[in-house]
Amino acid sequence: MDNTKKDEPEDCHQDELAESIDDLFSSISTMIKSELQGTNNHLELLEKMNVRVGEEYKGFGDLASGLRVFVEQLKYKSGNFNEYVEQIDNIEKQVTEFEAVVSMLDKYVASLESTVQSVYQPKIHLPNQQ
Repeated sequence: MDNTKKDEPEDCHQDELAESIDDLFSSISTMIKSELQGTNNHLELLEKMNVRVGEEYKGFGDLASGLRVFVEQLKYKSGNFNEYVEQIDNIEKQVTEFEAVVSMLDKYVASLESTVQSVYQPKIHLPNQQ
């Protein structure tokens, strides 16, 4: 009988130990599940962010493609203007040369006019004073 009394506290001890270990494993399991759920939530958020950024970059790609086409069109148009720009430069050079010729002719005409005026200007004769 003594033996049975001694076994009872040991059994109680073992039951308490088993319950404690069971509680420990349950708590650890709950903690690990929570950690995994948190990690899963982070990964889902990251996936959503990646999808959003991907959509935005796709929009940027479309915009860049449109800009590339626009720039190519501008290059083509500006290439057509180069011929006209050269013609305008040539005209400007000719106008500058023409202005120089006109200036020289203006000076020559002014000189000729003063010569003609001096030749045909009535000369005033003062009576001889003797």
